[in-house]
Amino acid sequence: MVKVLSFRFLKMEGWWILSLGFLIGMFLLSEGTVLENDKQALLDFVNQLPHMHPLYWDTNSSVCKNWTGVGCNEDGSRVIALRLPGVGFNGPIPNNTLSRLTALQILSLRSNGINGTFPMDFGNLKNLSYLYLHYNNFSGPLPFDFSVWKNLTSLNLSNNRFNGTIPSSISGLSHLTSLNLANNSLSGTIPDLQLPNLQLLNLSHNNLIGTVPKSLQRFPKNVFIGNDVSLLDYPVSNSSVVSLPKQPYPKSKNDGKLSERALLGIIVASSVIGILGFGFLMVVCCFRRKKEDGLFPGKMEKGDMSPEKAISRSQDANNRLVFFEGCNYAFDLEDLLRASAEVLGKGTFGMAYKAILEDATTVVVKRLKDVGAGKKEFEQQMEVVGSIKHENVVELRAYYYSKDEKLTVSDYFSEGSVAAMLHGKRGENRIPLDWETRLRISIGAARGIARIHAENSGKLVHGNIKSSNIFLNSKQFGCVSDVGLSTIMSSLAHPVARAAGFRAPEITDTRKATQPSDVYSFGVLLLELLTGKSPIHTTNGDEIIHLVRWVHSVVREEWTAEVFDLELLRYPNIEEEMVEMLQIAMSCVVRMPDQRPKMCEVVKMIENVRVRPTGSGNQLSSEGKTESSTPLAAAATHVPETQCDSQ
Repeated sequence: MVKVLSFRFLKMEGWWILSLGFLIGMFLLSEGTVLENDKQALLDFVNQLPHMHPLYWDTNSSVCKNWTGVGCNEDGSRVIALRLPGVGFNGPIPNNTLSRLTALQILSLRSNGINGTFPMDFGNLKNLSYLYLHYNNFSGPLPFDFSVWKNLTSLNLSNNRFNGTIPSSISGLSHLTSLNLANNSLSGTIPDLQLPNLQLLNLSHNNLIGTVPKSLQRFPKNVFIGNDVSLLDYPVSNSSVVSLPKQPYPKSKNDGKLSERALLGIIVASSVIGILGFGFLMVVCCFRRKKEDGLFPGKMEKGDMSPEKAISRSQDANNRLVFFEGCNYAFDLEDLLRASAEVLGKGTFGMAYKAILEDATTVVVKRLKDVGAGKKEFEQQMEVVGSIKHENVVELRAYYYSKDEKLTVSDYFSEGSVAAMLHGKRGENRIPLDWETRLRISIGAARGIARIHAENSGKLVHGNIKSSNIFLNSKQFGCVSDVGLSTIMSSLAHPVARAAGFRAPEITDTRKATQPSDVYSFGVLLLELLTGKSPIHTTNGDEIIHLVRWVHSVVREEWTAEVFDLELLRYPNIEEEMVEMLQIAMSCVVRMPDQRPKMCEVVKMIENVRVRPTGSGNQLSSEGKTESSTPLAAAATHVPETQCDSQ
């Protein structure tokens, strides 16, 4: 009997397991089907709505991977965000497309040319929290019933041609913190919007009449300007005014006359306040000068004009950020204007900024100076650079060209440049670069430069190789940035003093960077990694030392141990590798350009410093060191006999 019961129990248990597995399988299948439906809805939307700028959506890949402007939830099962500002959409939103994205929480289609009425089928998007449709050509009335979007937190429908009245149903949006309906043709009275969480409101420049409801009188009057003047006829909230005391202080006998002591006190107090105020103003001005408040100083002033409009007055309105294929960033020029910008440094070709956008995306924006190329030449060069997809080259994500501004946008590396790692503050908290890391920097940078030299039929030049333009990629190998900018600059006639240390000697005469001059600069980078010294530095006695000349003098005297960074001497069994790397560096910095190795040859030499296992990619192994018989003193003129593979 026990055996029979056990058998029946096991049989039932097996049935439950099979059933559970079936249900899980069906659930996973349904999840995949739902995501495919989201993908098809997006494709239907972009295929049916004409647009100027390509999106580069790869139909063969998952919608959650590298689709520009598309965001998914954590498990990748649904599309929850769509941000496509400034894509150049033109026409009404097609029916039954975006409305199928029922999990959508964020929708931004601002700064396009979308027209027609507000899509009624958006009522299916019940999870919407953020809706941005401003700067389009929508017309007709607003939706009658806003209560379908109970989670709505931010609503911006400004700068369209909406008409009709403001629906009172907006009052039911208890989560709403921002409402912008400015610059439309809305008419009628303002409903009594009981929105306790509302922090930002703008109803300016419409055709509204009547009086401002008491619930909205806490907002300043400028959010209602551009409407009937009677709207402004309401008392300003106590929170924004300091009221005078109802009972004045008792009058003295000498009412209306100031004593000499009181007058003297007022003069002294006024003087002190004036001095303090002037000092504060000077501090603020200095701070602003150092910080540089935005990427476009002078165009971010407060007022009714948006940053986008401020630019369009002086520049071609068709000039937009141009993104490259595979870039999944979703922002436009307006986003960069509003971004929090921190100066990273002033380089040879312009100022670099760390820009943090509203969605926490962090990028590096470089404002180029002294660009000599015209628009067509500039765009052609950017297309060449933007087409480079290599793990050891910092990818150019976007660029912007106008008469007044030229920008490049690339990824931000939080660890900073190799220059900062090598020459940054030295102290107890500093982590020195070990030999393994320096090897990875060398091989990665060499591979990156070799790839750059192979582009544009083998004619592309970097032109600005230095340690401040080298970063560490995700695998901790060197990665080269600022590619190809020298070609579009007006001249190299005015190099900054610190540039002289890494530039090849012939640059002074020719004013033109070449691939051999890139090799020279890379050799200087290797010497930096080996010595820990800057290309040009000073001694304690303020003597200016040129790194290449100093290393040459040390090599001639055969004081090899004096060359290497003291921080490297703590690592055992690396002397042979350092000497081999020094030989490679010296072959790169020979004076005559035609005696320098090609970059692809340099890659092979560095790879042979520590032989890697079979395979490609960013790898290093400590096995199989090769022996070098090249005399150290002769390294300065040694040119390797290896040949580059065909590119």
